[in-house]
Amino acid sequence: MTDAQMTGQKTARRPSRQRWDIFCRVVDNFGDIGICWRLAKQLVDEHGLDVRLWVDDLISTKRLLPEFDMTLLRQQIRGVDIHHWQSEFRFDAVADVVIEAFACELPENYVLAMVAKQPVWLNLEYLSAENWVEEYHLKPSPHPRLALNKTFFFPGFTEHTGGLLRERGLFAARDEFQKQQPLPNEFRQNSNIVSNTLKVSLFCYPHAPIHDLLAAMAASLSPVQCFIPESSILGIVSAFFGDQPLAVGDTRTRGNLTVNILPFLSQSGYDELLWSCDLNFVRGEDSWIRAIWAARPFVWLPYHQAEDTHLVKLAAFLERYLEGLDDAVAEPLRTFHMTWAAERFDPDMWKKLTAKLPGLQDHAAHQANALGQQADLAAKLVIFCENFS
Repeated sequence: MTDAQMTGQKTARRPSRQRWDIFCRVVDNFGDIGICWRLAKQLVDEHGLDVRLWVDDLISTKRLLPEFDMTLLRQQIRGVDIHHWQSEFRFDAVADVVIEAFACELPENYVLAMVAKQPVWLNLEYLSAENWVEEYHLKPSPHPRLALNKTFFFPGFTEHTGGLLRERGLFAARDEFQKQQPLPNEFRQNSNIVSNTLKVSLFCYPHAPIHDLLAAMAASLSPVQCFIPESSILGIVSAFFGDQPLAVGDTRTRGNLTVNILPFLSQSGYDELLWSCDLNFVRGEDSWIRAIWAARPFVWLPYHQAEDTHLVKLAAFLERYLEGLDDAVAEPLRTFHMTWAAERFDPDMWKKLTAKLPGLQDHAAHQANALGQQADLAAKLVIFCENFS
């Protein structure tokens, strides 16, 4: 069944289970809440569901949603009921569908109340391209003490997984944005985009070899314009230029590199940044998925895990993502990814990577379109819950 057919099916009949609770504990700053917010909003907008989003980190939520009021225990934003998840947990009723995002562990009093309600209980896992994901997707997990069953729901890159987060109309919005020449005035003015430069966005963890990357950009034979949204790496970028701490709106130049410091962007604003650049550096999960949908070459930095587990996860993704690409084009991107994630850097990697950007661009567009043919995560969740027994 195609994505369009599944989407049409959801429009034709309303889900039998109407109220959903999504529980989110923020671990990776904006990735966890970013994914949960996107999912909650999509379930409301596209599937007509009544969704409560329980979140513990109000600061991260406020950064993501400027209209969020940190003084309120409960508020509705764009159709989603957002509740502050406090240690002393209070609720009125158990939902029909309960999503435990990223194994965050539900409040004990809520779990006890679930015994009488018997909702669909899902553990929404982190995204991975590893082969074992297909085997464990939709596996039940009985509660050790109570008459409850939890189902593992794994997002993924194949038809036999839970799919990827993707809103209806995302590709059309992207294509319309990229058709506009020049780019929309508001975005151009805020980003100070210069024509005829290699445009790069940089969003990564502070442990990455950022200084070495900037130095390689500065030594490039052609001009490079690097857009850096406000984040925890600004101190490292400031040290590279050796002057006062950088702030939003600042521009610095060294060699052939010009850096523009952008404000912390909304989710839609960040999409537009990815759509505008020739190469995107992303991290975690949420920006990783958005980079795929941007249909532009990207370098992904996974969340650091003990015993270098993140490198295994990265290698599995590259094996799947680079499939079908000529080795001469694929190898520079593969090498850059693995060394970047291992916190090493060789200036030659930058030269080799940028030399292959035309071929990588074609592949990125192909992969975005191919993955876009699969049903999205929200649609698969709704279909599973409708058929759950």
